[in-house]
Amino acid sequence: MRRSLAAALTAAVLLGLGSVDPAAAQTITLRYGQAFSALRSIFALPLLVAEREKFFAREGLNFIVVPVPGGGEKLVEALHDGTADMTHVATAFLIQAALKGSDAAAIASEFNNPIYSLVAKPEIRSYADLKGKMLGMAAETGSITISIRKLLAMNGLQRGDYQTKFVDGTPDRLACLTAGDCYAVPLGQPQDFVAMRQGFRLLGLSTEAVPDFVYTVTAARRSWAQANEDAVVRFVRGLAAAFRFIRDPSRRNEVVRTIVETTGFAEANARLTLSLFFEPERNVLPRHGEIDLKGFATAIAFMGEAGVLKEPLPPPERFVDLRYLQAAGLQ
Repeated sequence: MRRSLAAALTAAVLLGLGSVDPAAAQTITLRYGQAFSALRSIFALPLLVAEREKFFAREGLNFIVVPVPGGGEKLVEALHDGTADMTHVATAFLIQAALKGSDAAAIASEFNNPIYSLVAKPEIRSYADLKGKMLGMAAETGSITISIRKLLAMNGLQRGDYQTKFVDGTPDRLACLTAGDCYAVPLGQPQDFVAMRQGFRLLGLSTEAVPDFVYTVTAARRSWAQANEDAVVRFVRGLAAAFRFIRDPSRRNEVVRTIVETTGFAEANARLTLSLFFEPERNVLPRHGEIDLKGFATAIAFMGEAGVLKEPLPPPERFVDLRYLQAAGLQ
């Protein structure tokens, strides 16, 4: 009887081991490309939380961030030259790369509606004061610049009314503003709060001028993703866990701590940023990484309005692959 009981217990243990999430059975290395300007920015928050809270590790992923110099088009190129398996990229750059022949596609959404503050020198009291002045913009064909140009147009300033120069990344745009080389720049968080505390003037928010759209995504080559479906599904599950964590009010202090310790935000700025995102809900972050096709279509429409794309505009389905979100029960 004792031998039978021992055998039964052994069988139960083995069955229990067999019921362990298969993600833990084999670790998969996943190389994730990010621009230097995004590595420790608020736009990396879902990834920073997923790493810090071990959501990727629980899915059996050895998640490695690979810095990619240059940003923009370089992030998609990193998928083709073997530098990265997946990458964080703005929709505008992904769309342009795909139209040029890349088989890269969005497999999850990261940020939907970024809030960029148009911050100006103290003597700039209105949009009209920007006429003839130098503005520091992000990439000409990117969503930030398209949004800010729409904000300026909504307030009476057309392209020929001001000068622009390319300044990549919020920290460098803040430096351009404080050095006096730019009269106004779009700033993300926390640099917008920092600038306003220093006496610089908030003229408006990008979200005043644009409807909901998909800003940044995780992209992968379709060929690579199909050959590595298990890794991709594990990734989107880990990412979804991070979004749930960030959105959980009971986890607010932990999310603030992650922001402070990984991005260099002051605690007050971290709390202001989360309040800006969620109080009230501004749909800045997806619920669990799902891709809003309507929001993706809006991003395409922006590019059409800016003259980057010509009619007829391509459908969003051309640039996304939902099978991995669907396999994870997230789309």
